[in-house]
Amino acid sequence: MEKRKLGNSDLFVYPITFGGNVFGWTIDEQQSFNVLDGFTEAGFNFIDTADSYSHWVPGNKGGESESILGNWMLERKNRTGIILATKVGSIPGTDKKSLSKDYILKSVEGSLKRLKTDYIDLYQSHYDDAGTPIHESLEAYDSLIKAGKVRWIGASNFTAARLKESLEIAQKLSLPKYQTFQPEYNLYKREGYEKELEQVVVDHQLGVLNYYALASGFLTGKYRSEADLNKSQRGGGIKAYLNERGFRILKALDQVSEQYNANPASIALAWLIARPSVTAPIASVTNLNQLGDLVKAASLKLNTEDLAILDEASAWA
Repeated sequence: MEKRKLGNSDLFVYPITFGGNVFGWTIDEQQSFNVLDGFTEAGFNFIDTADSYSHWVPGNKGGESESILGNWMLERKNRTGIILATKVGSIPGTDKKSLSKDYILKSVEGSLKRLKTDYIDLYQSHYDDAGTPIHESLEAYDSLIKAGKVRWIGASNFTAARLKESLEIAQKLSLPKYQTFQPEYNLYKREGYEKELEQVVVDHQLGVLNYYALASGFLTGKYRSEADLNKSQRGGGIKAYLNERGFRILKALDQVSEQYNANPASIALAWLIARPSVTAPIASVTNLNQLGDLVKAASLKLNTEDLAILDEASAWA
């Protein structure tokens, strides 16, 4: 595996980001420790979470994922070997979002405490906040960077227009610039990113950490009919993919998988890694058996013909 640079930062990561939304949701603390051990022992170093994970689980209030990750890093004494990313702006337990200066400065302290660290490598705006002036949010990040609590910043879920505006304001006012962007992007969901956002991230040399890289598990090939939807807690969100286009993509994944002696999940991730604008797709596993798909994906080099098969099957225009 070769490391990739996150935007114009000094952060270098391997081409898979571990998605921490599963911690405290589909896996408990001990299971989380097991997969994190396996992930890092395989050579990976980049983990992404958020202060709101996993507030949607009954009995949770948000922050559970950060707490588990913090406990793991403390027990393993490996903080310096981890590139740690978390997010702010999605208020735990509510539909509200805030990137106000006061909210960011308050929230970072909670994240640092739960993560049991004194700095965050990549602190990201989870959602846009149209009610807060862009410069106000960037000023908050500026103060955190100067205080040594945050090294670099990124954005997630912005429209192309708002992302571009944020980058331009940062440049104009000499404030910290977002170095990464998190869009939803996978073989099935391509249009939203490729139509407008991709050009912005390329023009501004942002690192891309796309989420739902496996379309909530659909691209693993595990779900091929409605009867399969009860195979996991995430199955309910997959019904929308069970259509002509979805089945066409699965067929292409099956075809290409045979050429590389790999599972569909590895091929779907390898396709993303091969995209010039993508840095490190976000993917999660809930057990060590699934981890092999991530390892395989990071080492695969799909040839031009196989990339074309996948491109054609998943074409949106």
